[in-house]
Amino acid sequence: MKKINLITASFIALGLTACSSEQSVSITALTQISAPGAPGVEPFWAYSGKTGIGTSYEQYQAGHYDDSAATGKVSKVWFSIAKGMITETMFGLIHQAQIKDMQFVVVGKDFTVTENDDLDVSIDYLYKDEAGRPLSLAYKVVSKDKQGRFSLEKHIFTDPNGQTLFVRSVFNTDLEGVKAYVNVNPYIDNNGLDDFAKVTDKGLVAWQDDNFLSLQASQPFKQATVGFTGISDGLKELKMSQSLGTTYQNTGEQSGNVSLLAELGDISTNTTFDLALSFGQSEAASLKEGQASLSQGYQKLLDAYNGKGDAIGWQDYLASLEPLSTLTSSTADNGKLLYTSAMVLKAQEDKTHAGALIASLSNPWGETVSAKTGSTGYKAVWVRDFYQVAMAFMAMGDTKTAKTAFEYLEKVQVTARTPGNGGDTGWFLQKTHVDGELEWVGVQLDQTAMPIMLAWKLHQADVLSDQELTQWYGKMLKPAADFLVDGGLAKILWNDTQITPPATQQERWEEQNGYSPSTTAAVVAGLVTAADIARKAGDTKNAVRYLETAKQYNSEIESTMFTTQGNLKSDNADGEYFIRIGQDKDPNSSTTLNANNGRDGFDKKQILDGGFLELVRYGVRDALAPSIVKTLPEYDDESLIDNLQVRYTFNFADGSGSFPGYRRYGNDGYGEDEVTGNNYAEGGNNTPGQRGRVWPFFTGERGHYEIAAANASNSLNAMKQNTIKNTYVKGMEAFANEGMMLPEQVWDGVGNNKAGYELGEGTNSATPLAWTHAEYIKLLRSLSDKHVWDHYPVVEDALK
Repeated sequence: MKKINLITASFIALGLTACSSEQSVSITALTQISAPGAPGVEPFWAYSGKTGIGTSYEQYQAGHYDDSAATGKVSKVWFSIAKGMITETMFGLIHQAQIKDMQFVVVGKDFTVTENDDLDVSIDYLYKDEAGRPLSLAYKVVSKDKQGRFSLEKHIFTDPNGQTLFVRSVFNTDLEGVKAYVNVNPYIDNNGLDDFAKVTDKGLVAWQDDNFLSLQASQPFKQATVGFTGISDGLKELKMSQSLGTTYQNTGEQSGNVSLLAELGDISTNTTFDLALSFGQSEAASLKEGQASLSQGYQKLLDAYNGKGDAIGWQDYLASLEPLSTLTSSTADNGKLLYTSAMVLKAQEDKTHAGALIASLSNPWGETVSAKTGSTGYKAVWVRDFYQVAMAFMAMGDTKTAKTAFEYLEKVQVTARTPGNGGDTGWFLQKTHVDGELEWVGVQLDQTAMPIMLAWKLHQADVLSDQELTQWYGKMLKPAADFLVDGGLAKILWNDTQITPPATQQERWEEQNGYSPSTTAAVVAGLVTAADIARKAGDTKNAVRYLETAKQYNSEIESTMFTTQGNLKSDNADGEYFIRIGQDKDPNSSTTLNANNGRDGFDKKQILDGGFLELVRYGVRDALAPSIVKTLPEYDDESLIDNLQVRYTFNFADGSGSFPGYRRYGNDGYGEDEVTGNNYAEGGNNTPGQRGRVWPFFTGERGHYEIAAANASNSLNAMKQNTIKNTYVKGMEAFANEGMMLPEQVWDGVGNNKAGYELGEGTNSATPLAWTHAEYIKLLRSLSDKHVWDHYPVVEDALK
């Protein structure tokens, strides 16, 4: 790690004032060179329930992002907002956080209030159409002091031609002698312990190795200091004395959890300060980026970000999505969440590795997750989530991103070149960084099937040509299909496991091995589509092999995963339903599932999930197939004991009715502790009492099933469409927060509510979840088209 030589001696600047006959000395400033208290308090990530995320919209150049193009420099800055504060802000790769948070501080004669204190906060979009639909990811956040002493309005967006987060702050107060400060907690290069900081004549600077950030303002700072967070950062002194009696010029030779603090100036009515938080590979580069952004000014940057005039921005992206106007008619909010979702999905793509679609721009339960070392959280690639998002891009008319995403998948397939691979090839890695770096290496067979399914959809839509499909069949799709047929040895990092399909090492919740309805649905669909692609590529022999294997797997679905001797005790259980997963081939045996997330393993016949509905979605089973219809009563049964209950009913705030929400499965432990109210894993991953909550995208999955079932019974008339819209579409919209971000999980009303969530409010798990936004868009497309968007007619036809 690079360090600089710093003078650690101190000097004191004294202001001496003679008062009457008695000599009095007042210290106007005590400035020391190096801040004490390294390394500062233990670092943690920020609150994960984001009410906004943002980055600039950038155009592809021949399927990738190019700094040398005529369109200008590619901005690689992403930001997030939670509880009214600017939180994790990334630069470089999308997972490389550079700060934990940036907050403003208001100081009066007898008070000091930070944004982290309890303020009344509202969030809105700066640029909207006449119907109130957002046209860019530029935000207006208003925070009001509960005692009425001041208000703060922030405008937040990035410089689309630079590496800067631009923030306008507008203060209002009727009090005299009130000052504003800004505080930044750097987490350079995605961790909170290895940073240095200093005050310069141009602004505040923090760095780690060759990664730098700078904080500059349109007006010179009145006062500035750096220090170690929680020890010498200046905040404690501001809160105690409403002034900075001691400031520090740098943090010395020892790195740590550092903090930047600057006085902006006096505030009164409509006092405005513009700030630039900028990034670069050197101090000079970072400062230059900020100076360039500030010199252009607020309006020019905002117009470019939005896409006004000749600039290409977010409104241009939305305008390019031809189906959006049609899909709006299927919404219950006149398209507000639709427009937001379209931008949120595009914003969660890396700009170095085009097509790399992450799961969420957040770290789940962040404020109790240590930031001592780097963590991607959900800012990483899971092929399953990736598939959902790519299909949503197709649904909203962005075929360019869908195609680029498909091409990216080659980076995360296991090959002979995969670092450390000593086993078989063809399967897709469980979780990776956007640059392909290995993170988790479990084998999830649905993630190996979905790239094949996506390729088939892209070819059907003429996004992949016959020639491109054949080329991809040879280098990526055939190896995947072969693994789905033959299985093989997964031998990489900790994993040394023989995989024998259709049994998977992990199902879609990454927690259990065995025979899973949702995984098998994808595997069967993947092999049928692989057979069709193989025929088109001239590989008749393998086309037959893939199809025969798909039919074999299909014929065993009920015999391995549908119990006829279920032991659920409820008003609606008749003992016949799909189980979530089983480790053996007898669905009537009483084998016990693995313990997970603090929950003991249960008899597999007691654990339900919605995975069986994927059989219908992909065309493996008819919506009215007996095994599907027989499972619905148990899946919807709210009389089950709470731990095994999956469905929960929520009421619309406008009193117009109710809608369903679903947990992942009974006995789920991936969520807040129902006994203590603590965050997930706050006391360790296996803490008893942890409880998985309701996931909003299941409301979308159930809406998709209702469309399929109505089609199967020839009842998808205007009345039925309206019912689906006002139940499932409107239900998903109700789960969105004020910034129209859709969460991973919402509060279901069970257990200790220490955090004070309202029923149906997103928890601190992960918001926005790309999968949830994708499911919402796909539901709108399915309702508009009057058939399920993810359906594969070729699968349905092949299995008849």
